[in-house]
Amino acid sequence: MGTAEDKLTRVLLTRFKQAEYDLINNRFKKTRFRKLSEYVRSVMLGKPVTVLYRDKSMDDLLEEMVNLRQELSAIGNNLNQAMRSINSTHGHADAKLWMNLLSVVNGKLEPAIIQIRDRMNNYAEVWSQKLKAVKA
Repeated sequence: MGTAEDKLTRVLLTRFKQAEYDLINNRFKKTRFRKLSEYVRSVMLGKPVTVLYRDKSMDDLLEEMVNLRQELSAIGNNLNQAMRSINSTHGHADAKLWMNLLSVVNGKLEPAIIQIRDRMNNYAEVWSQKLKAVKA
């Protein structure tokens, strides 16, 4: 628990025009502060304010990686469902045909999946290097 000096007991009420408030709020959203009051207190007391920088191209890259991951997951789910269906018809004449067909499809998909995974790893590496550069 803090001492009596550490507690915030004084209130300073300030009114703003809507445009002024929007400007302050937008600046606050770009910082690491969790509460607007903390941000305003730091600015008014001249304390340093850490502003987060977001690179739009990195946001686009991250969004693309998320889409690729979802697509890979969907492909994997479809292959698993197909294998389950084939295994449930084990012993039927069509099962062998479907197994061969699925192995051909899997053979064509696997290189594409590996290429996508490698590309995602490269993107992640570039993204993490940019993050390290921004922090430094």
